[in-house]
Amino acid sequence: MPPVATSVSADPLGYALLDYLHGRLDATLTVFSDVAEEEPLPASYFFRSLWEMPELERQALEQCQGRVLDLGAGAGCHALELQSRGFEVKAIDASAGAVQVMQARGVRQVAHHDLRDAALTHEKYDTILMLMNGLGLVGTLDGLAAFLRHARQLLAPGGQILATSSDISYLYEDEDGALVFDLNGPYHGEVTYTMQYGAEQGAAFHWLFAGASILQDYAQEAGYEVDFLGEDEQQQYLVRLTAANG
Repeated sequence: MPPVATSVSADPLGYALLDYLHGRLDATLTVFSDVAEEEPLPASYFFRSLWEMPELERQALEQCQGRVLDLGAGAGCHALELQSRGFEVKAIDASAGAVQVMQARGVRQVAHHDLRDAALTHEKYDTILMLMNGLGLVGTLDGLAAFLRHARQLLAPGGQILATSSDISYLYEDEDGALVFDLNGPYHGEVTYTMQYGAEQGAAFHWLFAGASILQDYAQEAGYEVDFLGEDEQQQYLVRLTAANG
């Protein structure tokens, strides 16, 4: 079994996924944020089978159509499932280690890209998939607006974005259940994270948890039709966005 890497790196996720792939089944990241206590994130979570996935993710896979772009694909569990169903899938991730893992696991089309990489616009997709709270990849509300503009260049006519996100306003409830926000501060769903795996400390990054109403506002402003397909008990929802003129 390969040892855990010990050098400083900006890709703790990639190292954890690679270690898990090579047999270190207890590989676990530590996730730090500015809204909650540190949390463990087992690498095994990224290697789930279909029936280990939450219902919203399985529902999203059922809604896929045509050529699929899997954004923030991690270890490729969604891409592999879609491949097994006959879909053409391109899986991308900003983690170089995650890209290596997906290639090793048999994802046929894999690329190392940021979600706003201009190189992606050379091709068109019928479905853009953003699961595991994947809408968070946009980082901030400004990032959401920019991504929605960018995504129109990626979508084929009639194409769709299938994404999950969560409302985390419950983190700001006082003892009486009233919401306490700093109305002059950033949107409460804009969270800053860092990840650590062993000695691997990643750079801080922004992640967006968009409440359904604000997501709808931004999507409609960008010219998308919005269809909420489901919600779970953790206040995570699945949404389909379709370009209104698509």
